[in-house]
Amino acid sequence: MLDLKFLLDENIPKSVKNFLEHRGFSAEYVPKGIKDREVVSLAKEKRAILLTRDSDFANSVLYPPHEFFGIVVFCIHPPKPDKIVKALSLLLEEVKDIGGKLFVVEEEGFVVFESTDKK
Repeated sequence: MLDLKFLLDENIPKSVKNFLEHRGFSAEYVPKGIKDREVVSLAKEKRAILLTRDSDFANSVLYPPHEFFGIVVFCIHPPKPDKIVKALSLLLEEVKDIGGKLFVVEEEGFVVFESTDKK
């Protein structure tokens, strides 16, 4: 789990990047203003776990989890940075294999979705 790379959508608070880097993970933001399809390409190219608050990425038909190194969609309202960091910390403690899965993370926990039709 140590060599994980994270790609942060522009809607993810800076405190999340700081949290990840403090724990020794690689974390970088997507370029500002890029489209979803470009975010997807970048995540695949960088072999990174995508962190976002954009619920579009929770659509496993458009974004099949098995095609990614992991997608984490935060559904925390209001999206206070400390709540997102706490939820991510819990996810990283509980999950050993993020690859090929979609995680919808809420304040109380998370739900995991896996593709059923792996190529």
